[in-house]
Amino acid sequence: MFELFVAMVKEEWRVHSTMFGSISFALFPVMIFWIAFMGSFLLPLMHEKLPAGELSLILHANYLMLGFMVGAFGLLGGEVMNRRFGQASLLAYSARSLPLSERFIFTNFVVKDTLYYFVLWVLPLTLGFTIASPLLGIPITLPLLLTLTLTLSFLSGLCTVFFLSSVYSRSKPALAALLVILAGVAGGYTILTGVNPARLFPPLRLFTAFSWLNLALSCAVIIVLFCISIVLFTPEPPGSIKHAREMLTPLTRRLWFFPTPPLAAKDLIDMYRSGGVVGQTLFSFLIPLVVIWFFLSFLDGYLPSYGVLLEFAIVTGVIASTMYTWITMFDAFGAYACLPVSVRTLITSKIASFSVLQLIPAVFISLVAVLSGQLLYLLPALVLCLSVSFYSLGITIWLTGLSPSVLVYDVKVMATYLVLIGIVLVVLSSVAFAAPFSALAAVLLLIPAGWFARLGFAKWEAREPQLF
Repeated sequence: MFELFVAMVKEEWRVHSTMFGSISFALFPVMIFWIAFMGSFLLPLMHEKLPAGELSLILHANYLMLGFMVGAFGLLGGEVMNRRFGQASLLAYSARSLPLSERFIFTNFVVKDTLYYFVLWVLPLTLGFTIASPLLGIPITLPLLLTLTLTLSFLSGLCTVFFLSSVYSRSKPALAALLVILAGVAGGYTILTGVNPARLFPPLRLFTAFSWLNLALSCAVIIVLFCISIVLFTPEPPGSIKHAREMLTPLTRRLWFFPTPPLAAKDLIDMYRSGGVVGQTLFSFLIPLVVIWFFLSFLDGYLPSYGVLLEFAIVTGVIASTMYTWITMFDAFGAYACLPVSVRTLITSKIASFSVLQLIPAVFISLVAVLSGQLLYLLPALVLCLSVSFYSLGITIWLTGLSPSVLVYDVKVMATYLVLIGIVLVVLSSVAFAAPFSALAAVLLLIPAGWFARLGFAKWEAREPQLF
């Protein structure tokens, strides 16, 4: 097992270093380290507005969400992998040529990805805080405990989505029933006790009140989810024989008002037939946002009554912008190289498909506003969500073109993205909290969004397309 694990780690490094250079990829965790180190010195200022307990809650929620996002790799169906990486031979497919079982290979793959993202995201942040803590008079035990609990938060999210996606691959009705049961239990617990069920999150309980029992509980939950997922794992989805009716012509007619109706229709058909619309919406969008809502609801005492909804709308907009990644993961420019189709035309078609998918966050925010009793602020929440989403899309197009899932780990790309998005989010949050309906001015973000998109058209048209 160790030999295969080492080979997979080397493969992961070679793939990423080939995509955007060894130095740039190696600097990514260094950037996270410096952000954490410098950000630690802002803690005294933040503590004046938000208690330390709520800050730790937000941090654990972020790493739980990161685990959810990483865990969604279980949804990558054969259609996506074959279309995008069909020319590559990865160790994950060794069972086809070597006497190794699919479960053995997949177990190594999961362990490798866990270590990979721990080194990439968790360790740099906690290391930066650990080094800064003596300078701030913080006991060294606190950053060490944070390292443990953030790791457990990340693993909890990863293993939960891995478990749910394994159930999804076995039976979609079973997954639906499971989610309904979990929602019912959480709702019943809230009604009976008046306590937010997010307070029961084991890593958070471990951080706020360390005990060996809480540590054992946190580890046990992760181990149980992991083991059940391996048992349920199947390399072949049920009903592998599919019959698809002709959809391109009628869908192209319905999308006649788009700049490139056939290409936009193809993107949507790709997602529909691969299960991407349902799977990605559930695991990469809805589940992380539901979890974030539970954690943000703790801030009711520190934000205005409408503040949680508006802050949630901003977060939803950022996550909704990643739908551009959903669309671009199905094919690369190489498939169009022999056709009279430009990079600009392809990106334009992806924007059109992205616009259709924005119905999902719009409906979601509407439901949240109704269920939270904040229907009065639905309009500013929708404007915030969609404006942030399209603004983030424009920046993503400028920085990454048709390869957002690849270039996101380029340190220059990530640093630029964080600065441009971060400044806008801080300003929007301040304005929205001061006067909720002033958030309607967020629609002005469509102007820089279009400007960044045009810059992206010129930038990527002038470059030789990279065939990732």
